[in-house]
Amino acid sequence: MAERISETLEVAMARNPHLRKYVNEFVKKYAKLPEFHVQLSRSMKEIKYPNILYTVGDPIFIHIYGDPKTNRKYIVIEPRIENAEEEAKYEMIKDKLLELAPTRRIPEEKEEFELFLDELFSEAVSKLRKGGLFNRNKFELSKTEFEKFKYLLKRDIIGIGPLDVLMKDPYIEDIHIIGANYVSLIHKIFEALPTNITFGDNIKLADYFKNLSERMGRPVSDKNPVVDGTLPDGSRINIIYSPDVSIKGPSATIRKFSATPLSVVQLVNWNTFSAEVAAYLWIALEYGMSVFVCGETASGKTTTLNSIIPFIKPDAKIYTAEDTPEVIVPHPTWQRLTTRERGPEESRVTLFDLLKAALRSRPNYIIVGEIRGAEGAIAFQAMQTGHPVMSTFHAGDIKKMIQRFTGSPINIPVTFIDNLNIALFQQAVYVKGKFLRRVLSVVEIEGYYEELGGVATRNVFEWDPVSDRHIFRGMNNSYILERKIAEVAGYEDPKEIYNELFLRARIIKRMIELGITDYYSVHKEIKGFYERGIEGLSFRL
Repeated sequence: MAERISETLEVAMARNPHLRKYVNEFVKKYAKLPEFHVQLSRSMKEIKYPNILYTVGDPIFIHIYGDPKTNRKYIVIEPRIENAEEEAKYEMIKDKLLELAPTRRIPEEKEEFELFLDELFSEAVSKLRKGGLFNRNKFELSKTEFEKFKYLLKRDIIGIGPLDVLMKDPYIEDIHIIGANYVSLIHKIFEALPTNITFGDNIKLADYFKNLSERMGRPVSDKNPVVDGTLPDGSRINIIYSPDVSIKGPSATIRKFSATPLSVVQLVNWNTFSAEVAAYLWIALEYGMSVFVCGETASGKTTTLNSIIPFIKPDAKIYTAEDTPEVIVPHPTWQRLTTRERGPEESRVTLFDLLKAALRSRPNYIIVGEIRGAEGAIAFQAMQTGHPVMSTFHAGDIKKMIQRFTGSPINIPVTFIDNLNIALFQQAVYVKGKFLRRVLSVVEIEGYYEELGGVATRNVFEWDPVSDRHIFRGMNNSYILERKIAEVAGYEDPKEIYNELFLRARIIKRMIELGITDYYSVHKEIKGFYERGIEGLSFRL
């Protein structure tokens, strides 16, 4: 169900007594009012001592606060049980709900289930109130308690309990839990922040992880203490359960999944890469080049991969193979497959199996979430038989990438490396006190030459850390554009293809100027361009 969004602090405080109480206590202590925002902007990165309160949707609010004496903190403001009396009432309602639920048909759809829970909650409260007439202890519930308990019940049954707030906040990338009283996160604007979320003690946290893992179908136990799984919204979680393995108590890392990926226009606007890099990749993917996005852990590989998928022709059949579903494809003909790792050996389905099946599915593009092992050999086999492949790969530069592909367990013959056309290398870099994600280089793979004793590659784009710009080294010197694409595209003079690159770079820059940044809005413009050229765009260049 849609969340209510309070537009001003006054409205938010009037609707939410827990927020009013928090703000009043904060003002009393610090003699200043938090700045209220419905949305955050990336320019807030520059604020040294933030005092920003924003809404995730009533009744959830977030306060990010720091001052010269206080380290920055991420403070969750939500309805909470405040005393033993409230705790007792809440447990009575839960018990009554559990008593009523088995006599009802439980709907499977999330929205229907939410309405069902509302009705069941109201019925449980009504029965407790009536029951109180026959007992001396009358069951009383204020309006504030009614709304509070209903929120907490939904949070714990439909959501994932105390961490549910963090899953709803669109500005969070990663969540780290180390023991019951340390929950921190990576914020898209304010970076690393500790939170005020606590589980009380490690026994409660262990129970929480046990219940969560069972809901995912990947139960943790002392016998099986390390589990990787997928949360209901698609986010990836790694749980380390046993105290003899995780010394500070049960721990977990969550990599948040975004239902709507970041668009290529947003990444260009943030200077992850330039409009020219984007235009180069646009042409490359239109003409069926194989592209790998490489980098170290948390460098933003999957984000970049998702952002450039709309460059593939709109009528293409796309086949994705992943361990954990993270790749998003806007094309209608999308065959989305994931591995099956549990169960008897004979019923398991690996990435290797999925890629073998891909060769029989006649796709225009095969996208592998991440190549890590022997499936890499099948990916190269697919490229060799004319199926373009996109993937992410763990490697910091072209030399390491080739070493990893030609070494165990992938073992690609070095003479096959040129089946891959383009490798893009991305990294999280630290510039002027800020962590930024940048594409460091875009490298073309020309081929293996015996006389060179190795693979010939060309850097077509390089990031200059001093100016924070991407320099186009491939101007009039791109093997892929001139030799692999221009001839197929019918250019009499291969150099003319650079005019097409700069035209597409202008389209991307114009979308930034016009604020066309949403993933699906950007895809619509790219689709229009494929269908009718610049006439198919919704704007003039």
